[in-house]
Amino acid sequence: MSEQKNKYWLSTHCGIPETSKQILNEFLLTLRVENKAIATITIYRRILEKFLSECRTPLGKLTSIDVKKWLDVFSAGKKPKTVDLVLAALSKFFNFCLEEEYMETTVIKKRWKPKIPQSLRKYLDEYEYVHVKRTAEYLPIRDRALVLFLFSSGCRVSEASNLNLQDVNIEKRTAVVKGKGNKLRHIHFTEECALVLIEYLQTRSSDPTEPLFKNKFGQRLLKGGIQQVLKKLGKKAGLVQSFHPHCCRHTFPQICWREVLPSILLRMNWDIPI
Repeated sequence: MSEQKNKYWLSTHCGIPETSKQILNEFLLTLRVENKAIATITIYRRILEKFLSECRTPLGKLTSIDVKKWLDVFSAGKKPKTVDLVLAALSKFFNFCLEEEYMETTVIKKRWKPKIPQSLRKYLDEYEYVHVKRTAEYLPIRDRALVLFLFSSGCRVSEASNLNLQDVNIEKRTAVVKGKGNKLRHIHFTEECALVLIEYLQTRSSDPTEPLFKNKFGQRLLKGGIQQVLKKLGKKAGLVQSFHPHCCRHTFPQICWREVLPSILLRMNWDIPI
């Protein structure tokens, strides 16, 4: 089991015809070479394993009718977003098969794409943003530093959780995070965030290899812990919608970049637009 988990890009599904399995594994390997996230490759593998094990028609003889029959059965009781994800995985796989000449014609129709209901707003408006920041001023110093960091950096919750002290340059107000596909990128945060981080770090040890954000046991603050901090803050601030880390990430390009941009331009000796 652990060996299979380590080889997330390799299908060993016993219900798939051997020829189809070889083509599937070629496709999954290309995703890995493209540096796609482990979660993305794993989801695609599971979707395609289900399709290829239940629709037994050889790929070279597959038709739109075969795919539509399977899709209709699969879609029963499923949410439109789930069906859309399955269609995306199938479409990418079939395009690969066309390029590699395992198939001769496309078998996915654009009209099959489900209508996705309009989702609720995922970011805070200016009033909500200011109210949440004011409410956060009464939180413990670690939680306040965490909230300011998420707001002003626009980073993902996993990226914030995985940060160590050595990854952060408080003087330059930058950090190096490891994102999807293990790609490194630089992020910036505000002077206000830097000052609160300094105050927080004065309350604990400063070993460079330690996590930037710790839990009450001195261990790394994990994604679930960060989500709980924000959930409680959202309730204290009286938000109607759920407040979660991804909400901070969506709020960043809407509002927070205005606070970060001037400091970035100053460090680059650029003129600040008025």
